[in-house]
Amino acid sequence: MKTVISTNAAPGAIGPYSQAIDTGSMLFASGQIPINPATGEIPEGIKAQAAQSLANVKAILAAAGLTTANVVKTTVFLADMADFAAMNEVYAEAFEAPYPARSAVAVRTLPKGVLVEIEVIAVR
Repeated sequence: MKTVISTNAAPGAIGPYSQAIDTGSMLFASGQIPINPATGEIPEGIKAQAAQSLANVKAILAAAGLTTANVVKTTVFLADMADFAAMNEVYAEAFEAPYPARSAVAVRTLPKGVLVEIEVIAVR
């Protein structure tokens, strides 16, 4: 079973991919960049961008009937590893112990020139 998860409360896919795929027991969410779905705007600064990316993740989780408590793995892509500490402050507010496993990597560029992109895997 493979169900597409889609919500207007998060930015729509900008290509041939889904916001998330629900397999019944697991949800695989595509990376979320910090686009405000209501305005199309991208906030300035790593903290605001991390918060918006996480808000988009939460909207997709909610569309599948899940919360951040269901998240078991995250991947954070940063345009600059110097932003790690500031991103981590915002990230820490979005999750509670036991925290999901996480990878955080610096990449050369991200879509639309954003500073952060966050993807998650969640379980039911």
